[in-house]
Amino acid sequence: MVSLEPALGQVLGGASTYNFLKLPSTPQLSALGGINISNRTNDVGLSMWNPALLREDMNGQWHASFNSMYAGIKNLALIGGYSVEKWKTNLGFGISYLDYGNLEATDPSGNLMGNFHPKDFLVRLSVSRAYESRWQCGFALSFIQSSYGQYQSNALAIDAGGVYYDSLHHLQASLVLKNMGAQLKTFVPGNVEQLPFDMQIGLSKRLSKAPIQFSVTAHHLHQFNLMYNDTAGAPDGGKVSDVSFFNKLFQHFVFAAQFYIEEKIEISAGYNILRRTELRIDDTTNGLTGFSTGLGYTGKKLQLRYARSWYQNNTAYNQFGINVLLF
Repeated sequence: MVSLEPALGQVLGGASTYNFLKLPSTPQLSALGGINISNRTNDVGLSMWNPALLREDMNGQWHASFNSMYAGIKNLALIGGYSVEKWKTNLGFGISYLDYGNLEATDPSGNLMGNFHPKDFLVRLSVSRAYESRWQCGFALSFIQSSYGQYQSNALAIDAGGVYYDSLHHLQASLVLKNMGAQLKTFVPGNVEQLPFDMQIGLSKRLSKAPIQFSVTAHHLHQFNLMYNDTAGAPDGGKVSDVSFFNKLFQHFVFAAQFYIEEKIEISAGYNILRRTELRIDDTTNGLTGFSTGLGYTGKKLQLRYARSWYQNNTAYNQFGINVLLF
């Protein structure tokens, strides 16, 4: 049962909302650890994470994905790209919808008050341009809507990103500023919440003599200490033992690799250190928590991808996606 009392999402020691924006929009992104801004492949879905990855060769490509999560929660995404040759500009469109299903509503005493259907919704417009032969920059404007029973809120957010690509050395580097914006309507009048801002850098390098590409992405560069102590109900005030400098440092990193089997088959793997740290359970084995894998078929006009991500021991969710070149 779920209470309709308002709640604030606590993230990294501060209040933020619309945290569904952190969910990966494509199976390829899920397979690469959930955060990757430098993987310059022909997947228009990756432009939802970094608008600078929207390129001219994605003209007419549409991506649709389905993400099956815990407790029957479903995440759907539709993303498309279009190139305007006259303006030398690429345009992108994206929709993401998160459906939590029908839930029971209760008052603070636990009395049943009926049912409600919470959901999150995002509409996104992107634009990108190439500069000289190695640079690409992009911007995206998103309208965000969340509805949780009687509590509703919406906001506008801007993403800005840049990509440097050295084709001679198969090197890709990126910088992204995500979710810069503010609420237009708050869940509770007068109670303004922050968007989940993030500053990220990424580096991808494909080996010249082997069909393998490695990636490393650093996130939350604007805040070094990502540890958060939830003091609610904690007998010791929620204090934890001191965390070393290197533990704090490595929680910013996501590592990934892609293996290219023949010409059209790719195998992906990722490791998200912060995810494993946040979801680990003390005094027990944590299995593959924080790891992810994926498999893809990358034809010229059709791409099929599947990803599996572990969020807790022996529990994982699956994501399926399809890319179609319409023209």
